[in-house]
Amino acid sequence: MQGDIDSFLLYLATERGLSTNYQLSTRASLERFAGWALGREVDSVTKVTPPLLSEFLISEKKRGLTATSIKLEAVALRIFFRFLTARARVPADPAEKLPLPRLPQTLPQPLSQPDMAKLVASPAGDSPLEIRDRALLELLYACGLRIAEACSVRLENLDEEGGVIRVTGKGNKTRLIPVGRKALEALKFYLTNARPKLVSPKSGGEIFLSVRGHALTPARIWQLVRHYAKISDIEEAVHPHQLRHSFATHLLAGGADLRIIQEMLGHASIATTQIYTQVDRGQLKSIHRKFHPRG
Repeated sequence: MQGDIDSFLLYLATERGLSTNYQLSTRASLERFAGWALGREVDSVTKVTPPLLSEFLISEKKRGLTATSIKLEAVALRIFFRFLTARARVPADPAEKLPLPRLPQTLPQPLSQPDMAKLVASPAGDSPLEIRDRALLELLYACGLRIAEACSVRLENLDEEGGVIRVTGKGNKTRLIPVGRKALEALKFYLTNARPKLVSPKSGGEIFLSVRGHALTPARIWQLVRHYAKISDIEEAVHPHQLRHSFATHLLAGGADLRIIQEMLGHASIATTQIYTQVDRGQLKSIHRKFHPRG
């Protein structure tokens, strides 16, 4: 089964252009299934049946996996066997009717504008790393970047004169996003005064570099956001994706068109972006109470 998994991952990388993180996650899911199946003397994709796949997902639930994780595994199995069916590696697709777990609908929780202002201002020192961190937080909030996008964005992607940045997101799709005045100022200051001090012989063209001159990793950005949220006295546990949620929610609250927000976030479907109309429902109720004669 390992050879088929390797072929599938090569297809995801070369023909679909999917991100490294997605490839790693999919590989982990498929190899976990392959190991489990081998324990039941199923050593080939041709021996996999629909009941076997369902049994595997049930065992994952018993193992303590969340519904979200189980859904990711089910999706990985679906696309894997769809790939194998298209290439005649299996006579029929055993995962075609594999049910996906229903997930509880959770709305993204944005930071308030005052908390967001405290967070981006928290790296207040003049060391190269603090200057970098200020520029990083400003850009995450100003452009609604995903963590992986912030890690991979390069010097040539930033148009300082035009005030826009080119980002390559999911599915290898490229989009242009305006960079706000404060974020642009922070970036220019970092690129002039701090990044040159972080560059090493092994440095690439990524904008944000570590203390050793390598591109920042998603794990490091997580640590930085948590650190600065803590010193900003923000009570809730903040994660980097909340800056993306805050970007979208604050734009919507300011009157931005949902289609424009969709374009800047890089959502393939407007339905994904529409969740932010629900996030801002609390503000709508507040306005109604304040201004309606019977509110």
